Amino acid sequence: MASKSSAPIKSGSDYSAQQIQVLEGLEPVRKRPGMYIGSTDVIGLHESLREIIDNAVDEALAGHAKNVWIVLNKDGSATVADDGRGIPVDIMPQFKKSALEIVMTKLHAGGKFGGSAYKISGGLHGVGSSVVNALSEWLWVEVRRGNTIHRQEYKTGNPQTPVEIVKESKASIKLPDVSGTTVTFLPDKKIFSTIEFEFDTIKKAIRERAYLVPKLYFHFMDNRTEEPKEVNYYFEGGISSLVEKLNENKNPLHSVIFINKQEGDVEVEVSIQFNNTYAENVESYVNVINTVNGGTHLTGFRMALTRAVNDYGKKIGSFKDDGDSITGDDTREGLTAVVFIKMPQDRIQFEGQTKGKLGNSEIQPIVQQIVKEGLNIYFEENPSDARRILEKVYLAAKARLAAKAAKEAIIRKGALEGSTLPGKLADCQEKNPELSELYLVEGDSAGGSAKQGRDRKFQAILPIGGKILNTERARLDKIIEHEELKNLIIALGMGIGETVNFEKLRYHRVIIMTDADVDGEHIETLILTFFYRHFRDIIAKGFLYVAMPPLYKLQRGKDVQYAYNDDEKEQIAKTMKAGNAIVNVQRYKGLGEMNPEQLWDTTMNPANRLLKQVNIDDAEEADAVFTMLMGDEVPPRKHFIQTNAITATLDI
Repeated sequence: MASKSSAPIKSGSDYSAQQIQVLEGLEPVRKRPGMYIGSTDVIGLHESLREIIDNAVDEALAGHAKNVWIVLNKDGSATVADDGRGIPVDIMPQFKKSALEIVMTKLHAGGKFGGSAYKISGGLHGVGSSVVNALSEWLWVEVRRGNTIHRQEYKTGNPQTPVEIVKESKASIKLPDVSGTTVTFLPDKKIFSTIEFEFDTIKKAIRERAYLVPKLYFHFMDNRTEEPKEVNYYFEGGISSLVEKLNENKNPLHSVIFINKQEGDVEVEVSIQFNNTYAENVESYVNVINTVNGGTHLTGFRMALTRAVNDYGKKIGSFKDDGDSITGDDTREGLTAVVFIKMPQDRIQFEGQTKGKLGNSEIQPIVQQIVKEGLNIYFEENPSDARRILEKVYLAAKARLAAKAAKEAIIRKGALEGSTLPGKLADCQEKNPELSELYLVEGDSAGGSAKQGRDRKFQAILPIGGKILNTERARLDKIIEHEELKNLIIALGMGIGETVNFEKLRYHRVIIMTDADVDGEHIETLILTFFYRHFRDIIAKGFLYVAMPPLYKLQRGKDVQYAYNDDEKEQIAKTMKAGNAIVNVQRYKGLGEMNPEQLWDTTMNPANRLLKQVNIDDAEEADAVFTMLMGDEVPPRKHFIQTNAITATLDI
C-alpha cells in the first residue's frame, strides 16, 4: 500500500496523570527477564519491540491515533512513534514525579489498569514500556502535546535526565507536528543473546496488526542498509481483508461473511469464507494478541458454525433426520476464518506465560450466540451462498465416512496408531520417542544402504518408493488408501484426521533423506506438504528435519573428504592440491551411490551429519506457498516459475 498520512485525532483531555496506577517497581525485571518477555533470545527481542508497537496500536484501538511509525536505525536501535494523545507528563502528587517517568520506570504503571484510559489494549498487561526500558542499554521517550516536546532519557531503566521540554526531536524521521509519543531504545546485549532485529519478523507483526485495526496506517522503515527498505500497510476491510488474502488462489465459494456485534464490554468480529481446498485455516485474536492455541473464543465460534449449518440444512430439508447431521470436523474442510475479540485488558485470562490461549469461560457463550445469530441472518439473506457451503460440508462428511470405512477395510482397527508396523519399516530398538529418530529415505536402494549403515539402537528406516500422492489435492480417504502414506502414518503411530493423538508419536526426530537432484527435491516437497497439511504439530514442535547428504567426494590417495556445497568443494580441492597430487572429485547424484559406511559417516552419524530443522516462521506465507506450488491453480505457479527461473541452479 502507498504511504499516506492522515489528519490527527484531537488529544483526549481526559487522559492525564489521574489515569496512571502503580503496582510495583522494576527491580525484578533485569534479574528474571524471561518472566516478563518469555525469553531472552531472538523471540524475546522481538517481543520487546512488539510491546512498544502495541502501546501505539492501543492508542488507535482507543480511537486516538491514525498512524504508527516503526524505524530500525543504523546504530541498532528501534524507534516507534504514533500520533495519539501522548503519555501524560503532568505530576503525580503521590510520587511527586511526572506521570511519564512513572510509566517508564515502574512495573505495572500505566493507563490500562483502571479501565478509564484504555477500554481494550494488547500490551503486556500494561507493563510493556517499563519492562522494555529496564532491558535496554539506553532508551529515550518524547511526548508531543500541544506545541511542546517533553523528553526523558534512561539507561537500563534508570532516568538520566528529568522530564524536560526540548526544542527539537531526536527522532531519526520527520514526524508530523501533532500530539503523540516516540520511543527509541537499544536492547541490552548483556540481557539478550542477539540484539539484531529481523526485518521479516517485524513486517509480519505489523501486517497482522494492520489487518486487525482497519484504517490505521503503518509506516515501517529499515535504515540499517545502504539502500533503506520501506513497507507501508493500510487495510480498509480489517479482518475481512485478511480472510481474502488467506484465500488467495484457493477458489473461494462465496463472498466473505462478516459478523460484528458488541455484547456489554466485549466486541466480537468474525470473518468467514469457505474455499475449494481441503485444508482449514482459522486464526484467532484477543485485542491485538494472536492466540495461536485458540481458546474459549475459538471454541464458541466452532460450536456456532456447526450448529448454524446443521440448523439451516434441516430447515431447507437437506437432512432427513439427526443421523445425517454433520460434525464440527466436516465444517473445517476448506474453512478460512478469523475470530477477533476485543475486551477490557484487566478481564483477560490467558493460559500460559506466552498468551497463546484464551481461558475466559464467559467468552464462549458470547461468541457462540453472536456468530450463530449472524450466520442465521446471512444464510436467510444469501441462500445460494448457504447452499454452496452446505454442499461443501456434505462432501466433507462423505469423505470422513469414506476415510473411516477405508481405515477399517485396509487394516484392522487401531493399526493406524501403530499396533502393527509396516513390513518396510526397519524399526529401532529404542522405545523412548525422545531418543528415537525415523529416516524417510527415497527409494529401496538407498533404503537398503541406510538400514545397513544406521545405528539400529535409535535409528529407524522407512523407504519411500518414488513420488507419493500430492496431499494438497487429496482427501483423507485417498491418503489412507495410498500405500506409501499408509505405511508412514502407521510408523508415526499417532493416527490421522479426527483420531490424531500427538502424544503417541513414536519418534521425536523425523528426517527426510532424498537424492540431491530434481526428483529428490520433488519427493521432499511432497513429503513436506503431507506433514504441513496433516501433521503440523510435528513441525511446530521442531521434530521434522531434512538430511543434508554431501554433494561431492574428494580423494587424494587415502585422504578422503566430503563437501556439502560448491564453495566447500573448491576450498577442500585447493587444500588437497597443495600437495601437487591429483584430486579425484566425485559428484553424488543419489544416495544409492554411497555404500552403508559412507552414508553413516556423512549423513547419519550424529557426530558428523548436517540436518536442517523445518519450522514455520510465517504460517500465512507458508500456507500461501503450499497452495501456490502444490494446488490446482496453474497460473500462480507458472508466474512464480517465470519470475524465479533466473535464480534457479540447474544440475542437469
